[in-house]
Amino acid sequence: MTNAPNELIWLLAGLALMLMELATPGFVLFFFGLGAWVAALWAFTGAGALASQLVVFLVSSLLFLVFLRKYATNLFRGGKSQTGKVPQDDTLGRRVLVVEEIDPVHLKGKVELNGTHWNAMADAHIRKGTQVEVIGRDGLTLKVKVFEA
Repeated sequence: MTNAPNELIWLLAGLALMLMELATPGFVLFFFGLGAWVAALWAFTGAGALASQLVVFLVSSLLFLVFLRKYATNLFRGGKSQTGKVPQDDTLGRRVLVVEEIDPVHLKGKVELNGTHWNAMADAHIRKGTQVEVIGRDGLTLKVKVFEA
């Protein structure tokens, strides 16, 4: 039985590192997997011995890690919008109708927004049929106040 060529070992090591990334936090092993693939290309060219392949692996892995990690993290995990700002809540400032009276003591009440009933809370008692303005949001509960024209 013959020994596997170095390029095959580097390719498999790179694949293993990338798969291990799925089970670990931090998003680091992926870049070492890329470095292993660069080392595989280096070994494929026959340009150097194992020592030079190790150097290529370490240098390329660290370069990938330093220069691509932030970009790749935003790409795969989601980041801020291109403007760098968190998207605004489109419910704020909207006028909605109270469909179930809002009781500030028991923190219950409902409003209708875009045809959907939302839980609502307010600092004062608000009767059914009153038009209110959304001034905040806590999860699926809208904070409202009586709309003043």
